[in-house]
Amino acid sequence: MDKVKVRQGVQLLLEGLGVDLESEHFRDTPERTAKAWTDELCSGLGEKNFSLTTFAVGASYESSMVVLQHIPVRSVCAHHLLPFYGEATVAYIPDERLCGLSKLSRIVDYFSRRPQVQEELTSDIANFLCEQLSPQGAGVIVKATHMCMAMRGVSHDGVMTTSSLKGSFLSEGNVRAEFMALANTHSLNKL
Repeated sequence: MDKVKVRQGVQLLLEGLGVDLESEHFRDTPERTAKAWTDELCSGLGEKNFSLTTFAVGASYESSMVVLQHIPVRSVCAHHLLPFYGEATVAYIPDERLCGLSKLSRIVDYFSRRPQVQEELTSDIANFLCEQLSPQGAGVIVKATHMCMAMRGVSHDGVMTTSSLKGSFLSEGNVRAEFMALANTHSLNKL
């Protein structure tokens, strides 16, 4: 990423909007904004700063579903560069390898931090999980509120839900039903 070009772009945007860049509130905004976009909001466009920790599945392990819910999603819509945010549920049925639990959250965080549409985010997470673990199946559900809908256009709140199902999650009705039931449970804080 080119932080200098991002800073210049932000400065041009603010100038185009007629903002007084000499105001104490805006004086350093181009630099601060460029840093936020390159170091945080779009850090998923760079190299992954984690490796997927995996463990062999033991002989006595029954093929059970591994599910992590309420993973924070914070991203930016590719169409208007406005935020969308919500939660993801990620699940898989191991074949030969288990994944370190925190890595499921890291996968979501990594793929969330880039401009995109929610449909692609959901699919990218499921595809990455399948590429790295070769599970029997995987499922991802993302539920998010989009500021491009809430702050412009229709100006309504709403929650968009997308899913991506792979392997047994797609081909076996009972696996899909179990995943959907687990994905719709409430967080521990709400119990």
